[in-house]
Amino acid sequence: MSTLVAIGYPDETTATAASLEADRLSKDLIIQPDAIAVIIRDREGKFHVTTNHHAVGGGTTWGMFWGLLFGMLFFIPVLGMAIGAGLGALTGKLTKNAISKEFQDRIRDELQPGTSALFLVVEAVTPDKAVEALSKYGGTVIKSSLSKQAEADLQEALHGGVQQ
Repeated sequence: MSTLVAIGYPDETTATAASLEADRLSKDLIIQPDAIAVIIRDREGKFHVTTNHHAVGGGTTWGMFWGLLFGMLFFIPVLGMAIGAGLGALTGKLTKNAISKEFQDRIRDELQPGTSALFLVVEAVTPDKAVEALSKYGGTVIKSSLSKQAEADLQEALHGGVQQ
């Protein structure tokens, strides 16, 4: 089981600084390096997304996951993700099986203009270690567990297995 962790910050810069620490933690295998994203909402209310995914291996999947998640949460197209017939089915899987309504509502409330958030997908054995290591940056922690079935459904859908 994995945990989706979002940490909201009251300014536009702290999430980026915390992401550098998260990247360091990836070297200690506490966090998967491709499973880190930062979203900044500037004072005008525009969203700016940075991810650590790479275009090889699992990176494409994480890029699609972040694009889908941020599109669903904040109604923004991210990472050039194409809108297609499969996107609706995939969004349904994400909202129905993986991401709780409470998580969605809390992160939308947290990410107001002039703030930022760090998003991590962490294996169930390490979320507390990751949060502890990032505690020096402060922020509000919001977590949502991703069951093995939800992970499998998302991975299948992200790899082209979405059925209409």
